[in-house]
Order: sequence, then structure tokens, then C-alpha cells
Amino acid sequence: MDIATIITEIQSFGVRIHQKVLQREGGAGPAEAGSLVIDGKAVNAPVASPFVSKSPYHIRKEGDRTILFKFGEELLPVGLVTIPAFYGSSTKEGVPYSQIALLHGKDCLASSIIQTCVYWKTRQQCRFCGIGLSLKNNNTIPIKTPAQISEVAAHAQSLDGVTHVVLTTGTGTPPGSEIRALAECTQAIKEKTGLPVHVQFQPPPFLETLYLLKEVGVDTVGIHIESFDFDTLAKVAPAKAAIGLKRYTEAWKEAVELFGPNQVSSFVIAGLGEKQHSVISGSEMLADLGVYPFVVPLRPIPGSPMGKHLPPDPRIMLDIYEKVAETLKNKGLSSAACKAGCVRCGACSALPAFEQPVGSIVCHPARTEEERLKAFQIRKAVFVKEQRIFKNADTDKHDSKGIHLVAKQDGRVVGTVRVYSAGTGNGDWIGGRLAVQKGFRESGAGELLVKEAVALVKKKSCNHFTAHIQKNNIPFFEQLGWKSVGPVQDHFGKPHQLMEANLEE
Repeated sequence: MDIATIITEIQSFGVRIHQKVLQREGGAGPAEAGSLVIDGKAVNAPVASPFVSKSPYHIRKEGDRTILFKFGEELLPVGLVTIPAFYGSSTKEGVPYSQIALLHGKDCLASSIIQTCVYWKTRQQCRFCGIGLSLKNNNTIPIKTPAQISEVAAHAQSLDGVTHVVLTTGTGTPPGSEIRALAECTQAIKEKTGLPVHVQFQPPPFLETLYLLKEVGVDTVGIHIESFDFDTLAKVAPAKAAIGLKRYTEAWKEAVELFGPNQVSSFVIAGLGEKQHSVISGSEMLADLGVYPFVVPLRPIPGSPMGKHLPPDPRIMLDIYEKVAETLKNKGLSSAACKAGCVRCGACSALPAFEQPVGSIVCHPARTEEERLKAFQIRKAVFVKEQRIFKNADTDKHDSKGIHLVAKQDGRVVGTVRVYSAGTGNGDWIGGRLAVQKGFRESGAGELLVKEAVALVKKKSCNHFTAHIQKNNIPFFEQLGWKSVGPVQDHFGKPHQLMEANLEE
């Protein structure tokens, strides 16, 4: 069996283990797990839930080796993440470090700095979450101060080799007030350790507050929608569903502008009762925005409202992972490029094991102002300076409402194309301003831009996609399945052919 499949299966079935292992039983999110290392990869898998007793996987110590078995057959040696050294210390007030922060995966320090949530024990509660259980069981304290969390971070860094930090929190009163607490704790950690910091929060009421996180040195952020099936989301996380996709999208876009593509993530949980396609299509949407879709299987927390549920079938997860990994490759995203947080840790998902090297040329909507400016620069170089179709600028009224795709080679924007709705209400879309920088016209960027434009408008329920094509480019578009409509006509002083895309392929 390959490693990716093994990780996928043990995260759905769990693993029976009798040795001492670092274990997490409560906390924010779907988090019941023990921490393993498989082929060098950190893996969190259920170890305490009732369904684990029926798992085909078990771990047994044999001499100086720890072996993973399936149905009694030896698979491979694994590592067990055991209790870290910093757990043995306490603050001068006597608070154990383990009540302030925990080790996640191999080298990630994590803390819910506010262990309460305004929605806990209400009808708006996330049913998969166990944030209040840790507090009830006296495993943590309600509020972690900046001084406490930075003290623990420094010891975890020196004693256990922690390399990055995750800070999360329940929703504050009022919602959004937790942002300042995250900023203050981040600043303290940065001053004391310099460690990369990831923070998680719901879309704040005022997006301007994100600038505070950027100013104090936050490296990456997580804005977790959990599910793109809103009927399911309304049942399992009503407060998140009430926020709505529009506000989440606005928050993701602003965060990507501030922290950069691949440094913003969103958990997408499989196994909540959603339609499988919603995980895949939602992940595509996130990737287009530059947000890493951190797809994870539900890991039910005993004692939570969903504590008796089962994780999703591993066959479903295998299909999801393969499709989402292909999206990551095509959109230029990878877990290895993430500076801090759950994506960098990777232990809660098998997705990193499915990732493929990012293609040398990728295509996606422009995600930042810098990418948009580069796209306009390329257009001006081609249509104003090179072809002299326009005198001073090629911009027009459609730019403000259009979607600007960019092709990037090794991270550099080398081409662009624009699409926009015709505004007829009939699903008509129009493409244009296809431009590729000199020196890259044999790279395949032009073909990729056209194909991505077609794929994008199809997602927008396009019924008819047309573009005016310069006469000399007609054969290129015909090879891509486009057909001519009517005769060649003058357009901007040059002969153009109206062509339509084949949307059936």
C-alpha cells in the first residue's frame, strides 16, 4: 500500500494502540486524535473513539521498532509522538504549560487563547466542536495571556524544537473582539521567539481589523468555512452558515491581499453530511482565490454533539484528495509553501501526501492588486506598444466588472485574459484582451489561458461564450474547439472574427 492511502485509511478507521502517545481529546474543531509519524509525515488519527476498536489497523512495539499492522499484516515502522518536555513545566503562578498550549503534529505549538465561545451550549454551536470540553475537564484555562503563551512558546522552541505556532479562539463577545487578543499574543510570541505564527478566526465584522494582524507580524491566517454545502452547514454549524458565503469570500480576498496567496487557508470538513461534490467545487473556488483548501475528514470528539458519528469512508476521501490535489497543482498552491499553521503541519489531513509538484505554468484569476497591475502592464505592452491597436491605453468600462485571469511561469505573471458577463441575463459571457508577454508565446500560456477562461465561465452557468478574435489567431482558436460566427469584420481598426467556444467539452 502507498503511504497516501495508508494515511487516508487510518484517519477514517482510526488505529488501535496501547503504547503511550501524544493524544488530543477536546479543543476547538473536530480534533480527537493521537499523533504519529509515518514516512516522515506527521499524522493525526483517531485513537479513543468507540469505532476505533473495529479498525483493521493497530500499532505494536516489537523490540526497538514500532510497527503499523493492517489485519495483522506488517506494513511499515512508524514513530509515536510522545509527551514533549515542555509539558513538565509550569508558570510561576503554577499553571502547567500543557494547559496553555499543546504540541500538534511533530513541531507545531497550538493554543486556543480564548477557550470559550459565545455560541457554546446554544443552538448556534458548531456540533463537531469540543472547545468547552477541555475546559470542563480542567485540561486548560479559559484565557491565555500574551505573557503566558510567549513563555510556553520559548520553552517549546528550546526544549522540543517547535518551529511554528497556531493560535485559535472561540468566537468572542461581541464577535470579532477576539482579533485583538490574537494580535496581542502574536506580538508577544514574535518578540520572544521570532517563530512564524498562524491565527484562526471567523470573518470579522470589519475587515480593517485584519490589518492589525498583519502589523504585529502574523504570517498566515485560517478563515474556516468548514462546508460549502450550506444545507449541511446550517445543521452542523448554524453560526457559520448565518455569516454567508459573501462575507467569507470578502474576508478571504482581503486576507490574500494582505498575507499573500497560499498563506490563507480554510478547513473544509468531509463527513458532515454534505454532498461530495461540494467539497471538490468549494476547494476549486478557494484555490482560485489563492486560499489553500485544507480538506480534512471528520474526527468526532467523544462528548460533542457529533461524538457518535463516524468519519467518512476512506474511498470517498481518496477520490476527494486526488481531485483537490490536482486543483492545487494547477493553481500553484502547496502545503510546503505555507509559512505556518495547520497546512504546514499537515497532520490532520492526508492531502499533503497526495500533492504533486506545482506545474511550471499555472493559471488562475488575479488574486492580488500586484497581479492585476502586472496583467494590465502586459496588455498595454501588447495592444498599445506592440500592435498599436490602442493609442494610450486598452482599458475600458468592462475592466471593472471583468474577471482577469493570469498565467504564471515559475511565479511570474506572463499572460492574461479577461472575461465578463454580457449582462443579458441569458448566461452570455464575453472574453477578450488575451495577451502573452514576448518570450513566453511558445510556452503554452495562451492555450492555458483560453482553456481556463472557458472552464471559469462554465462554472458561472455560462450558456454562450464569445470573443472577437484577430484574423491571424483564428486557427489557434479553432484548434481549441472554437467556431466562427458570421463574416470577418473590422474591430478596433483591424479584421476580427467573432467566435464562440464549445461549452459541451
